[in-house]
Parts: sequence; C-alpha cells; structure tokens
Amino acid sequence: MADLLPFDGLKVADFSWVLVGPTTAKYFADHGATVVRVEAAAPLDILRTAGPFKDGVPGADRTQFFAEINTSKLGISLDLKNPAGLEIAKRLISWADVVIESFRPGIADSLGIGYEAAREINPSVVMASTCLMGQTGGAAAFSGYGFHAASIAGFYETTGWPDLAPDGPWVAYTDGVSPRILAATIMAALDHRRRTGQGQHIDAAQLEMSLHFLSPQIMDYSTSGRSVTRNGNRSQFFAPQGAYPCAGDDQWCTIAVETEEQWKALQRAMGIPAWAQDAKFDSMEGRLENHDAIDQHIGEWTKDQETTALMQSLMSHGVPAGMVQRSSDLESDPQLAHRKYFRTLEHQEMGPVPYAGHQFRIKGYDNGPRFPAPVLGQHNEQVLREVLGMTDEEITEAIIAEAIQ
Repeated sequence: MADLLPFDGLKVADFSWVLVGPTTAKYFADHGATVVRVEAAAPLDILRTAGPFKDGVPGADRTQFFAEINTSKLGISLDLKNPAGLEIAKRLISWADVVIESFRPGIADSLGIGYEAAREINPSVVMASTCLMGQTGGAAAFSGYGFHAASIAGFYETTGWPDLAPDGPWVAYTDGVSPRILAATIMAALDHRRRTGQGQHIDAAQLEMSLHFLSPQIMDYSTSGRSVTRNGNRSQFFAPQGAYPCAGDDQWCTIAVETEEQWKALQRAMGIPAWAQDAKFDSMEGRLENHDAIDQHIGEWTKDQETTALMQSLMSHGVPAGMVQRSSDLESDPQLAHRKYFRTLEHQEMGPVPYAGHQFRIKGYDNGPRFPAPVLGQHNEQVLREVLGMTDEEITEAIIAEAIQ
C-alpha cells in the first residue's frame, strides 16, 4: 500500500483539447490515475501544431508544448463523427470515473456524449465541461481561447503600460490558471461520490474560474469605485518596483521594495548614492509620486551589471530581487535542479526530453510525470484491448469502419 500513488485506481476519459482540460487531466495522470486522452487526426489538437518542435523540425509528434501538457496519459485516436468511433467513446464513458470535455456548449450533447447521455451509461460518473463562458446563458455560444476570456475578465485592462495599448498576460492566461480550480473541483466531486455514490456535472467557465485572481481589483471597485488600470510593473501601493536593464542583450532584473527597511537596504546595496538621500524619497508616498525619477537612477546603476550577480547582491542586502530568466536559464537553474524539478523522459518520437515537474515536494513522495506524452494514437490497441476489453473481432471491425484514426 505504501507504493500506491494518490490517484491510483482512478479512471479518467479525457475528451478535451488545447490546455485547460488536458492540464487538469494531467494532474490526475501524473499522480497515479489511468487517463485515456482521446484525440482525432483531423482536426489535430492545436498544441500539436505549435512549437517548440524537437530540433526545429515541425511534426504533430515533435512538439514539446503538447507533450508537456499530456504526460502520464494513454493516447487513443478516434473519429467521434463515425458511429463506430462514437460507440468506443461511450465504452470509455462507461469505464471512467471522471470524464472531461471542452467542446463548445451543445457539441457533446449533439454527439450523444453529453452529461445526460453519460449519466445513462454511467450513473455515478463525474463529468467536467469546460469552455470560455459556461454551458448556459446568453454568452455560452461565445467560443475562443484563453486570450479572449482573459480580455473579457479584465486582465488586459490591468496588465501593460498606461501609454500603450492593452497587453495582457503572456499566453492564454485563463488556460493557465483555470486547471488549478477545476482539478480541485473534480477532487471535491469525487469525495462527494465516495460518500454518497452520486455523480456530478461540473460546469467550469474559464471566465468565472479566473476571476478569483482579480479579487483585490474587484473588491476595490466594489468598495471605493476605483477602477484599476494598466501600470506597467509598478504597484499601486509600494515603490520602487520594476524591471531594470542589465548588461547584455535584453537582460533585466526585477526589484520590489515594500517597506522602509527594504528601501534603506536598497540604498546600501547601491552604495548610498546622493540622489537617494533627497527628502522627497523618504516616504512611500513620495517615492510613488517620484517613481519615474527613481527608476531612471536605478536603471543607470543596474545597466552595466550582470543579472545573476546583481540579484544575489540585492538579496544579500535584504532587497527582494530576481533576474528575468529565459527558458535556457530555467533549465540550468540550481534551485530547480536541487528540487529535481525537470525530469528527462524518453519520448517515442523526440527521444530524451526534459519535462517540467510539479511545484511542490512531499516528504517520502517523489512526484512528477510518470511517463512521456503519447504520439498520436500510440496506445490505440492497448486501450481497446486492455482498458475496454474489446475482442480481436471488435477491434478489427472498428478498424474496418475507420473509427480508429
């Protein structure tokens, strides 16, 4: 029993694509669940068409973007518009404890694998349906990606510079934060099923899940009527804060001062320059009012310094600071290496590739991806035969019917 993983024995049918659903399913897969990722050859999951590609050579099975999000899963390629493929999908639903789908609202129902149909097949199933705006309401038909949900939620108005057009968080932000909420919700539904035997249908709108991360701004408007807008890297309440240029091409170090003690520590780190002794910088209010001038002085001091050395010097003085890292910096980061964050796995097409682990450590538990993401249809036979218990004759008929892509 000591060797069992947290979700050992849990069965998940992952009909989702791109980021939110697959990332949610990955959490369960990496921690022991048997997850079957259902894909199609046409259309391909968008992540299979996006880089970075191994050795710069494009290919549906050569992209680490897709591979990173789909570790520890079995992969099957089905044509859900084919009646024979749909029957296999229904067998997966019958097998699964959890079903995750991210079709546009109404599509799963039209295919015959929506929650009502799934509940007929598997009365205690937990189904999670995730889309931008939710399954119901006037905006339900609005489809798109996390860029759109982040914009509607308000992230683009709060992220960027006041003198430039809105510039939202990097990548499709709600795709990145929503899986954390959805995975926890599924766990709660599984606990409820364990206690009551009842299944659940989780209507997970990316817009609603992401609003949690705008709580301070929403509360500020509700209580004061103040609408927060773009302010670059600065804080409304503390100064100085920003990203400052360093020696080299596009090298930066961030500094975030929040207390008088940290401001004095920054002065000491800079050698107590004369400009910093100006009385107008003595209070937080004064520093906020004169942020432009402070930034110019700090930038002049940092511009010829190497980022790592600068960061370490600032931190040794008690100043919160961090170098702006590239992916290559992260792969060689000594702290991540110490915590065994990256795991090298042998992918069928790409060979040995480093995969990101999980951002926590549990004593006595070596968590992380268990095996690499599948190439398209890699586990077709294994899933049909071992997971679903299909006979040779049934598998042959499905192939002849072109249900397997």
